[in-house]
Amino acid sequence: MKPLSSLKILDLTTLVPGPLATMMLADMGANVVRIEAPHRPDAVRFLPPFDGDISAWHAILNRNKRSIALDLKQPEAIEIVKRLVQTYDIVVEQFRPGVMDRLGIGYEALKAVNPRLIYCAITGYGQTGPYKDRAGHDNNFVALSGAMSYSGRRDQGPPPLGFQLADLGGSMGAITGILAAVIQRTATGEGQMVDISMFDMAVAWQAHLASNYLAGGEVPAREQMLLNGAGIYDYYETSDGRFLAVASLEPKFWQGFCQAIQRPDLIEPGMSMETAVLQQVKTDIRVVIAGKTWEEWTAVFANLDVCVEPVLTIPEMVEHPHTQARGLIVNVPRPNGMSQRQVGSPIRFSASEAEYRGVGTAVGAHTEEVLLQIGYNQKEFDTLQEAKTFG
Repeated sequence: MKPLSSLKILDLTTLVPGPLATMMLADMGANVVRIEAPHRPDAVRFLPPFDGDISAWHAILNRNKRSIALDLKQPEAIEIVKRLVQTYDIVVEQFRPGVMDRLGIGYEALKAVNPRLIYCAITGYGQTGPYKDRAGHDNNFVALSGAMSYSGRRDQGPPPLGFQLADLGGSMGAITGILAAVIQRTATGEGQMVDISMFDMAVAWQAHLASNYLAGGEVPAREQMLLNGAGIYDYYETSDGRFLAVASLEPKFWQGFCQAIQRPDLIEPGMSMETAVLQQVKTDIRVVIAGKTWEEWTAVFANLDVCVEPVLTIPEMVEHPHTQARGLIVNVPRPNGMSQRQVGSPIRFSASEAEYRGVGTAVGAHTEEVLLQIGYNQKEFDTLQEAKTFG
């Protein structure tokens, strides 16, 4: 038994937020069936790089899932979904509000089929509010959340983040909401709708910083806080254009850092609360760090416990001894008998392990298998296929 072996999930999501959430649930044992449009495949399928004919993004975001192709504009396809939710009692969708209702498979319609249904809708701005129908992407959600108003350098403005913060927040919110609803259903026997907004998650993930304003009226700004550039907590460039992350905040770590760079004279001013003093200390640190290569500094700090680490590239992270020791890079089977290296599940259990059954598959690769399992016979399946229900 895996932790989530009892869960059966229908996944109608695309791109990153929903697929990442259902992938993580599938890693923990959930039985996930992905419903895909045969004539409008997920754009992630076409994103390079490719491993053979499979997009690497698609291969990981949809691992451990089966795929069925359904043209949801066909009435027969709607009936199939309603039949599926009799046993697949968790639905995750990522359409704009109202789309599933117009198709006839919104929450109320599916709840009538199965009152135990847990229905999770992931959208940019949620099911309510003036922005509920507005289009958006990750940097829009993060911008509106206020987070970018105090991120970046004072003279440069907000940086484009290297990963999709709000999208990933939506994934984590969906996982949390679904599992909370499962626990409540265990107690009450009833399902419910889970409304996840990527904007909401971007706001929630900075609750501690928003409190600066909510409780004290202080408006966070760039390079004015301990952790956004006002203090020594920062990234420092080496002589060869690489970077070190210095987070030596506590006195013992700060003292150890100053001793390591042979600048004990910076210990006392580095603990000052005055911005001008700290900026001078940072200038001195930059000069020192710029005097050695990244490899030289990495060697200096390798065995020192002072909260200083090198900024790694992705290849370096993959081969790092700690990454390897934690089992974070795994081999996932491909349909051709080969395997693909992927980032594995970050969640560890003492009683079970994540299982990697296969990479993301072709659209509709399991349509016949799934429908026969829920009670359709071969003749019915052939009739549906002739009617172009599957594209």
